[in-house]
Amino acid sequence: MDIQDKKNRHEMGSNCVCFNLRRAARLVTQRYERALKKCGVKATQFSVLVTARNNDSIPLTKMARLLGMDRTSLTRTLNIMIEKGLVTVKTGDDKRGRQISITPTGIKVLEDAVVIWRNVQTEVVENLGQEKWASLLSGLRELSKRA
Repeated sequence: MDIQDKKNRHEMGSNCVCFNLRRAARLVTQRYERALKKCGVKATQFSVLVTARNNDSIPLTKMARLLGMDRTSLTRTLNIMIEKGLVTVKTGDDKRGRQISITPTGIKVLEDAVVIWRNVQTEVVENLGQEKWASLLSGLRELSKRA
């Protein structure tokens, strides 16, 4: 493909999987973050809280894998959450791995945030349409498996 040609450059941007996924992710994330701001958490922090609540004392490496994050980015997010008292991170029995647990404060914040999340989730799905959402979700899960 000749990248000197403006038409080809436009097609690269408009058809690029990465460009379109990242753009959609940024816009949808902004919508969730505007709403979750009332609870004092960002979308990534909400996902960490959900994952910690669903997995007692989860290893950092496993959480990073479940969230599709690298360990460094997750550690930065966790440090902010530790300061807020939302999670604790303890060294595992073998002194190598770190275990993440949600605190009682984190549970309370999560309970409040889930109410907001449900409202935004319903709004986003209704705007897209249930059938399109089901198809998109299926496609995203398949893409994640193959990435």
